[in-house]
Amino acid sequence: MNILVAGVGYVGTTTSLLLAELGWRVTGFDTNEDKIQALRKGELPFYEPGLDELLKKQVKQKNIAFHSDMAEAVQQHDVIFICVGTPSLPNGEADLTYVQQVAEMIGSLMQEYKLIIMKSTVPVGTQRQVVNWIRSAQFRPVAFDVVSNPEFLREGNALYDAFHPDRIVIGSDSIAAAAQVESLYEPLNSPVLHTSPSTAEMIKYASNSFLAAKISYMNELARLCDRVGVSIADVAKGMGYDPRIGSSFLQAGIGYGGSCFPKDVKSLLYTATEHGIDMQLLKQVVSINTTQVQYALDLLQDRAGTLQDKSIAVLGLAFKPGTDDMREAPSLSIIAHLLKHGAKIKVHDPIARLQETMTGDNLAQVKDIDEALRGAEVAIICTEWSDYAQLDWQEMRQLMKTPVLLDGRNMLDGKQLQAWGYRYIGIGNG
Repeated sequence: MNILVAGVGYVGTTTSLLLAELGWRVTGFDTNEDKIQALRKGELPFYEPGLDELLKKQVKQKNIAFHSDMAEAVQQHDVIFICVGTPSLPNGEADLTYVQQVAEMIGSLMQEYKLIIMKSTVPVGTQRQVVNWIRSAQFRPVAFDVVSNPEFLREGNALYDAFHPDRIVIGSDSIAAAAQVESLYEPLNSPVLHTSPSTAEMIKYASNSFLAAKISYMNELARLCDRVGVSIADVAKGMGYDPRIGSSFLQAGIGYGGSCFPKDVKSLLYTATEHGIDMQLLKQVVSINTTQVQYALDLLQDRAGTLQDKSIAVLGLAFKPGTDDMREAPSLSIIAHLLKHGAKIKVHDPIARLQETMTGDNLAQVKDIDEALRGAEVAIICTEWSDYAQLDWQEMRQLMKTPVLLDGRNMLDGKQLQAWGYRYIGIGNG
């Protein structure tokens, strides 16, 4: 069976390499020629631990190919995965432009039956739209099926998640098409849930929105903990033992970011509004997340005073460790606030890089943590990289001009840092 993956970004590349490793013949398609050329050389266009080595292996063994000719790609493959991006429009609606473009290309180019699998994150009802887009683009009627098969990959853990999925959701109105999709993943021996296409689409949005809700709940609770002198970390530990709650996503901090949670929550809210439903809880999830950075900065200014002309080290750019993704990263909001208030900033991140257009007289990225902290009056941890956990903070105390540390991820031992002379500021540490 020949498989085409349309769109070789984060999801598409991971999906392509998974399928190739499982023994299928895979071709990745993208209109970005630079990306295609890099992948052909075994070069990953983004950072994801372990995925680069798998790419080199599959390219060397010629189990995977990459092309930018859609006509040839559609005609030579039986199964087509759609893995293109669905970014947010200003009103929160998911932009399906790329999905529509791929669907119409498939419709105009297909000459025999195709199984089309929607892996992109799309709103409820999109599968029906894709069917209509394909049909309207056909020059003559050709049979096809469109199956919804959402991904549940975590950035920084994509390789593990791809090969050890906690569930595989297959949304289809065709028993035969669903069975064919299931057969692709058979070696993984994972639980499989068969649903309607709309249910599969909703499962993806509901899952991400629920996880975002857990984060915002803990962040709001952390604000109360600060007032009543209670440690949110201890509260989270006590909550996590309850199997009905679980310990994941209970860490308070400066809020969630990335390419999934912000976009998917907004899209679900848009869908709800379109159907006359006021999802008040989810609105508060967004509101809490939006204001959490400001809450942390208010704590900082209460302890450190004015930010004007202060030398500040910002540690971490990526929205989470294990990735170079800075989309919706809280660090960017913090940097913008600091610049607005006249601070002088040195930024460090092991992987992520500021765009050159962002740097200037008061903002620079440095290669070494020591360089970022040297002479700093304040340090702010924005990403819980292990580099910062393993840092000799007692020694770093000597580099800083004044030892004020805002731990935006509650990743360090505040009592120990205080013993070393730091003015430690955590989120919800009482």
